[in-house]
Amino acid sequence: MNNIITIATKEFRGFFHSPVAYIVLTVFLLTTGWLFFSSFFLIGEASLRNFFALMPLMLVIFSPAVTMRLLAEERKSGTFELIATMPLKDRDIILGKYLSACALLICGLFFTVPYALSVATIGVIDFGPVLSGYVGTLALILALAAIGILASALAKNQISALILALALGFTLYLVGAFTFFLPESLGSFLAYISLTTHFENFTRGIIDTKDIIYYLSIAFLALYLGVLTLKARRNN
Repeated sequence: MNNIITIATKEFRGFFHSPVAYIVLTVFLLTTGWLFFSSFFLIGEASLRNFFALMPLMLVIFSPAVTMRLLAEERKSGTFELIATMPLKDRDIILGKYLSACALLICGLFFTVPYALSVATIGVIDFGPVLSGYVGTLALILALAAIGILASALAKNQISALILALALGFTLYLVGAFTFFLPESLGSFLAYISLTTHFENFTRGIIDTKDIIYYLSIAFLALYLGVLTLKARRNN
């Protein structure tokens, strides 16, 4: 556990030693804020439902920007060979880097709290859906950060990791849109593996354990595949 925390702390600090954290957080906050408030004043309702409805798309785009360098950059720079000689388990490396990515994305989510407070000053807001929306977004972060780590483990450089993570994320994001054109059995399956289908309950103020289990399962599977990928690289 100490190794995981050490790696996570090192990587999290590393985000702020380069422009990555500042650029990602700034663009994320400005984009979500503008998209939300531009429609908020048109609707005229004290609700953050439209804000949370943006989260799947926003995180599908911004998560890869956070995770793309964590493993792929070390392969390109040659430092992966140095890490491979250290007495670190592949699990420790994956989990440490994963936690650092989650921490940065959660920081971005935390900085959106003033949006909710701003809406509360304008009108009466139901904080139940706000709480469930943040819980759902946190679960979504755990899943998409893991997918990004897997992509970074598989890719040879940052750009490849970015493209692969975007492809995987958008596949899970868009797959639910095709359910109406397919047989019911296949449509139900695609709806089940869709990121957006499981997020809808959270935007309505419903915290369902099956939705949380879905996101945690995605995270576990992606991290497990990331560990296997790292182990295969170490053995080659």
